[in-house]
Amino acid sequence: MTIMDKTADIPAPRAGGPDDARLLEVRDLHVEFHTRDGVAKAVNGVNYSVDSGETLAVLGESGSGKSVTAQAIMGILDMPPGKIPQGQILYRGQDMLTMSNEERRKIRGQKIAMIFQDALSSLNPVLSVGYQLGEMFRVHQGLSKKQAKAKAIELMERVKIPAAKQRVSDYPHQFSGGMRQRIMIAMALALEPDLIIADEPTTALDVTVQAQVMDLLKELQTEFNMGLILITHDLGVVADVADKIAVMYAGRIVETAPVHELYKRPAHPYTRGLLDSIPRLDQKGQELYAIKGLPPNLLKIPSGCAFNPRCPKAEDICRTEIPALVPVSEQDGSELPGRGSACHFWKETIHG
Repeated sequence: MTIMDKTADIPAPRAGGPDDARLLEVRDLHVEFHTRDGVAKAVNGVNYSVDSGETLAVLGESGSGKSVTAQAIMGILDMPPGKIPQGQILYRGQDMLTMSNEERRKIRGQKIAMIFQDALSSLNPVLSVGYQLGEMFRVHQGLSKKQAKAKAIELMERVKIPAAKQRVSDYPHQFSGGMRQRIMIAMALALEPDLIIADEPTTALDVTVQAQVMDLLKELQTEFNMGLILITHDLGVVADVADKIAVMYAGRIVETAPVHELYKRPAHPYTRGLLDSIPRLDQKGQELYAIKGLPPNLLKIPSGCAFNPRCPKAEDICRTEIPALVPVSEQDGSELPGRGSACHFWKETIHG
């Protein structure tokens, strides 16, 4: 059985034309990297969707396929060595993988924008932040340098950078990490896209600044009714921001759930392990829990469930059959909306 035999997260097609379609749907997406050592299967049948005003958090350890999926959506994978052998990426019902480069460029930045995780390396060190922000308007809207600078100042003020008029000519190294991340958010917002993909937007920031950045993203999302895909490995970051969560492991989605349901009752041993790894105030002085072992080598993904070598519940079936992502239900059989688990023993995990 494969993950596509039965799934809890392939949305039913909506009636009508493109205006009735979901903002974004990823369907059975596969991404491979052809290397000298073999084929690394980075994404293996991913399905998820997000609508306007909705926040989807994609969780998982490094190497789980979160960022590669986002890069495939944006069309910024290096190909070769990357390759998308199958799948669909639907923006308002239109498959971006079948579009011409010109058609896709019109969507990228204008309709779907991305915030990268390392603001310092993403910004050009020899150009002022005002010039880099204004470039979006000069290239896409044909504004003059003066008009573009005025727009850049407006954006900096919108993301709450103090003294924007005085700082518009400053360079990236003259800003703190939190301020640089706000500039990246401003760049993503420049053309008022329908969807923003935020790839680890709080990496290397202290806890207070993390909270400020996440509050800003949520505030702007509400203002513009944008869809938001938040990619992170930190469950603490998404608790008060996300509407629903997709947990990834070895290129597959292993659990889906509304955010508070997942925290309350995880239905996959990997998710439970991630939750148990979060430091807690009521466990002061105790040894922190860690999931045993390491994520798999994507050149040699284990047979069956990829998590089986690290899973405390693994049995023979876990080493031979890939579990499908199936709907999760209560003990009386009533379905739990939005919940799915790719585990042969999800019932024991959620109800145990």
